[in-house]
Formats: sequence, C-alpha cells, structure tokens
Amino acid sequence: MNTKFSNADLKQIADLGLTQEAVAAQIENFRKGFPKTELIDAATVENGGIMRMDDNAINHYVSSYKQASAGKKILKFVPASGAATRMFKDLYSFTATYFGLDYNIEKEHPSVKQFIEKIRTFAFFDDLVACMEKHHADFGDYMDRGDFSSVINFLLKEQYLGYGNLPKGLLKFHRYGHLQRTPLEEHIVEGAEYARMSDGTVNLHFTVSPEHRALFRKKISEVKRYYEDAFHVKLNISFSEQKHYTDIIAVDEQNNPVRDEQGRLIFRPGGHGALIENLNEQRADLIFIKNIDNVVPDWMKHTTIVYKKVLAGLLLELQDQCFKYLNLLDHKATPRQLKEIEHYLQNTLHTQLPDNYNTLDTNQQVQTLHRLLDRPIRVCGMVKNQGEPGGGPFYTRNTQGVTSLQIVETAQINRSNPQQEAILASATHFNPVDLVCATKNYKGRYFNLRQFIDPATGFISKKSKGATVLKSQELPGLWNGAMANWITLFVEVPLATFNPVKTVNDLLRKEHLEA
Repeated sequence: MNTKFSNADLKQIADLGLTQEAVAAQIENFRKGFPKTELIDAATVENGGIMRMDDNAINHYVSSYKQASAGKKILKFVPASGAATRMFKDLYSFTATYFGLDYNIEKEHPSVKQFIEKIRTFAFFDDLVACMEKHHADFGDYMDRGDFSSVINFLLKEQYLGYGNLPKGLLKFHRYGHLQRTPLEEHIVEGAEYARMSDGTVNLHFTVSPEHRALFRKKISEVKRYYEDAFHVKLNISFSEQKHYTDIIAVDEQNNPVRDEQGRLIFRPGGHGALIENLNEQRADLIFIKNIDNVVPDWMKHTTIVYKKVLAGLLLELQDQCFKYLNLLDHKATPRQLKEIEHYLQNTLHTQLPDNYNTLDTNQQVQTLHRLLDRPIRVCGMVKNQGEPGGGPFYTRNTQGVTSLQIVETAQINRSNPQQEAILASATHFNPVDLVCATKNYKGRYFNLRQFIDPATGFISKKSKGATVLKSQELPGLWNGAMANWITLFVEVPLATFNPVKTVNDLLRKEHLEA
C-alpha cells in the first residue's frame, strides 16, 4: 500500500531534511516490524564476556591511560536533551488530585509524603523559598496549613521556579555548604578529573534540545571562569541538537500517518540512537560517553574517576594492538602472524571469523582480518544487576548469522520465547551507559560511524494521544544497534559508578547528599 503525500506534506518532509523515500521506508518498517534480537547467552564474568579487574589490573590501566593519552584529544560526550518532567511525575499526579480535604497523603502518595518531609534537604530548597518570597508567599505558612500542592506548584510551574520544564542538566542536584551544583557542573568537575588534556584543556560536548540551548549557554557563562580557576583547566564546551532528518513519522495502529489539528504530519524524535549523527561529527582521539543524570557529589567521585581511567587505558591498549596488526597486514604477514591475529580477534576481541574463513586463500584471509580489525572501538562498563530497568550485555546472533557482544534493550528481546526469556533472566549485569570510544582508524582518519549501524535493531512502541494510539519507531539505540558493528569489550565496574536520578526523591539517597 502506497502512502500518498500532498505537496504540503512533501514540503514539510523536505524541510526536515528527509526524503519521500526515507519516510516511505519508515512506514514500511512499521508495517513489517523489526526482528527481535537473538540472544545466544548472557555475557558474564564467568564465561569471559565481562572482564573483572583486580587491583593490579586497575593500577596498570590507570597508569597506561596516563601515559598513552598524552598528546591526544580527549572529549566527554553527554546526552543532555531530556526535560526533567518525568522526574516529577508523582508530584504532578499529586497536585492534580489533592484538594486538602480529608486527604491521606501517606496512603495515596507515599513518595510525595517523603518529598514534603525531606524538602529542606534538597539542593534547590533555598531557591524555592526565595521564589515564594518573591511572590509574597511564606513557605512556613503554606507548610503549617498543609498546602503542599501550592508549594509543589511554586517548584514546578513555569511562572515560578519552573523545574518541571527545565532540562534535567540544569536542576540543582547537590549541595556543598552554601553552594549548589547542577548535573552540568558535576560533569565539568568529572571532566577536569579524568578528561583533562596535556595542555590543561577539558573538552565537553552536550546534546541539548533546541528550546534549552540558550539556558545551557547562560549557565556556562555564569560558572565557566569559576571552574577553570578552581581546577586550573581551560574549558571548551560545545553543544549540538538532534538532527531533524533523524525524526520518524508517527502512524496509527493501521500504519497510516497521523496528523495534528492543522493537518500536518506528525514526526517524532528517533530516540537516542539519532545521536550517532552528533557523535559522528566529533573530532577526538578518545571519547567518554555518560548520561547527564548519572552524577554524584565530590566525596563519591573517586571510584568513578578511577574506573573511567581504567576503561580508557584498556581501550588505548586495544587500539594500539589493533593498529599494529593492521599495519602488519598491510605488509607481508607470515602464516604464524596470521594465526596470532586470528587468536586475538576471537579470544580477546570476541569477534567471530566467518564460517568459510578456513576455505579462503591467504589474500582473502588477510582482507577478512583487516576488515574485522579496522572498526571503531568501544569499552563499556557494566554493573551488577540490581533489578534496574534497561539494557544488558549479551552474546547475540544478528540477521547475517554473526555472533558478537552487544548491549541489548529488553524491548528488543522476544520474551514470549521461553529460551530467550531464560537467557534474559540469567543476565548478571546491566548497562549503566558508561562508554569510552575511539573513532579514528589506524591511518588517523575518522570512521564514518553510519557504516557500523545495524538498521535491523530498531524497535516500535505504542503511545496514547487522547483516544488515538500512536505507534512510534526508535532508531537503533546509540549504545545498542547504532554501535552494533564496533569492536566491543565489557568491563565490570562498581555499582558506586551508577547513581542516576530518575525521580526527584532519588536525590534523597545517601549517594547524592553531603558527606
């Protein structure tokens, strides 16, 4: 069935940087669906899928990073486009139903009760009180008469403190005496500790929403000099936005395009997988990737800093060895050297050789080994599974029959298959989004990262918009299918390195409070 687009539709599509053919392909993906990822086994420490570092290895890779990173351009890449709205979901629900009459807050909204009881603990408390005073409202009076809904509205509503509409990266998370820090600032401090270049420069790149870019720039202008002086660094901070040409058309349950009240097609962002385009534009020898909300106060940072250096030290050693082998393959590698490279690919890099590899002639084998080594590299931290939602490390088989290590989201797994469900249940670790990447080849040129995406790893979800059910399509995730054909290694990292803030009450956990 061909979808007919009007001239107005075609102009809208072109304005996004898309083509009619690309949108038709998106609709076809909705119609045929995406294949589920085939799990072969969970990657674990016991089966060698995840490396566990002892103290000697930790010290070795920290030292190796210090030496091998000298003179290299280092970048910290932080996806930061999310608004904080979901952090306050329970508070919004409470204000929509609370009328102050015979309301059992403990029974109906226990999380809101905790929030109210601990409200003075939050780093943003002083700003909230000041905002209320500015509007001639006394915090103590409102609390005494139990008008908690109004207090929450002063925090969330745009005409007041506006926390419900701010990007998560600009909320005050942590208190340091009379000072408070946002996640943006905590990432700056982290960067100064492990991503400082030889000349003292710290490069940070944040992907932001268009409506928030000015707010981020304003915050940087306010704090940049302070952190440069405090850590004796030069901050080079840049921003980018998700590309509109990665947006995906929304369809109904019959896979027909959905339109808004003005009759325009509805397009939605393609998920964090779209950020592979932003990553592809970065020019650095070494790139750290970490989510905006996974930050801790200074007293908790040591473990994170050490393990970031461990991951980077390991990656640089892997890269150095791959480059040596690639240069060797460019010249005349001996049969013994070819066997050594085969062993390295299979046993160190967990890379499968083609089934017909042993039937190939020597030149074909050299070309195959060259292709398998000449890829972007990522080393991914994995934490022990504590029941957190999200992706995990697995051995998978793709649609071409190739087995490899991959980070797989639960939505990509066929959970109606008992065997696949059993493998999922056997997983010991999950993905905290803690990556170190190298995107240059052995000749010093940057890879085109689009060439290493597995397009078959997208997935489809359903969302309600009023009475209408919309189907949304997500591009292969940034650390899932978008990096499916990278050289990948997993390393166990401590749970102390993973402290995301998904709800406002997460800020009450000891990991986010003053020591």
